[in-house]
Amino acid sequence: MIFLQKFLASILMIFHLNGNLPYTQLEKAFSENNAKAIVAYGKEKILLKINGKEGVYSQAQAGLILNDFFESKPAATFVFSFKGKETNDGCFAIGDYKSKSESYKVSIHFQKVSEHYKIESLSIES
Repeated sequence: MIFLQKFLASILMIFHLNGNLPYTQLEKAFSENNAKAIVAYGKEKILLKINGKEGVYSQAQAGLILNDFFESKPAATFVFSFKGKETNDGCFAIGDYKSKSESYKVSIHFQKVSEHYKIESLSIES
């Protein structure tokens, strides 16, 4: 019985480590070029930087800009290569986005809002 309790406690700890960060959902959304799903995980205003062009946009505006990027550079693959440690302030993650002909580094900074982490800034650079 004690073994089972320890086992269940360790499973819960594993899920708690990245429980509020939507890594799997974001990987899927990037792979499917789903800008709407990506910005849905963002704050009301998102700092967006794509190949040097930078600005603070509403979720709707950020979605349009991401859609433009995805139309010109459709995804072949996307995976997170680094997932930072969660803190009370936020978390940082880096992903590799590959289109058919080019590769990009995606950097995402999450800020903790209430109990959830929201995208504060998103950068896509070649």
